[in-house]
Amino acid sequence: QVQLVESGGGLVQPGGSLRLSCAASGFNFRVNAMSWTRQAPGKGLEWVSTINSAGDITTYADSAKGRFTISRDNAENALYLQMNNLQPEDTAVYYCSKGPRWLVEAGNPRGQGTQVTVSS
Repeated sequence: QVQLVESGGGLVQPGGSLRLSCAASGFNFRVNAMSWTRQAPGKGLEWVSTINSAGDITTYADSAKGRFTISRDNAENALYLQMNNLQPEDTAVYYCSKGPRWLVEAGNPRGQGTQVTVSS
């Protein structure tokens, strides 16, 4: 079965950086688009970014453009999210999800999440 395990979250000051990782197993990772989503306290799930199977096409939410970079390593079945210039509004649980944006928003499988807290 699909298994997605996120890591790399933590507490960071405004303006800081974090790199999230996702270890994928149980499906053919290299032929699937992958996405990151997040859920802030008291809010719904928000799509953050998607990368295609080859890793050469990426899309971002307006809130992530210019600050976040999604990438993948198909040899390692790994997905990444480099987050720079983090702000308090980026505080959320971040999830790795299998599939493109529309499938993720329809409820495709995601991991248990990793907490990112941006605070001084």
